Amino acid sequence: MTTSRAGGVSEPPYDSFNLGDHVGDDPAHVEANRRRLAEKIGLSPERLVWMDQIHGRSVATVDGPVSGPVEATDALVTTQRDLALVVLAADCVPLLLSDDAAGVVAAVHAGRVGARIGIVPRVLDAMVAAGASVSRVEAFLGPAAGGDDYEVPRTMQIDVETHLPGSATRTRRGTPGLDIRAGLRRQLLEAGVAGVAADPRETITDRSLFSHRRGSPTGRHAGVVWMDTTS
Repeated sequence: MTTSRAGGVSEPPYDSFNLGDHVGDDPAHVEANRRRLAEKIGLSPERLVWMDQIHGRSVATVDGPVSGPVEATDALVTTQRDLALVVLAADCVPLLLSDDAAGVVAAVHAGRVGARIGIVPRVLDAMVAAGASVSRVEAFLGPAAGGDDYEVPRTMQIDVETHLPGSATRTRRGTPGLDIRAGLRRQLLEAGVAGVAADPRETITDRSLFSHRRGSPTGRHAGVVWMDTTS
């Protein structure tokens, strides 16, 4: 699942369901929003696992609740039920992965930098090590900056396209752009995953979502993946 801006207690410019604790919002508001998220998915707050995201390619496998965010990582993998993995985003791609047959799920922060340096192959390897088969993995790409509006310098576009083919675009203004989700979709399918679904919403233009590019400071929405005890 993915969250939006609506339904929380944070005040502008973090209004209202900000889940990021690193963006300058009142910590009490973030804690209240995180409790609301836990209630929404039917788990206790300690069963949600958060990351200290650094735009890298480190992957952590977790087997139970942790105190505080998992340090310096951009992907989480688990085989434990009723343990929710959370990825925060505000233009970067929140990527959720699952092999239901093996009982392995993952949450990935796949921004431009992490996607370029190979966070997705790393997390697929970690899922396989936990018992998954890539041919059974289903992927979901959450809302993110889209190719029509994600404008970048031409040199950056060329560099990212070299490492993540399929991501280069032309923006609606006719300038060089990037669609990281398109590149990730191609990468996932070429790796052999069973299927890739995507949220059609684009963060830069959709004001129901947070966008760092549209205006900063701002909050963070979340992608959340978990297996319940009845599945």
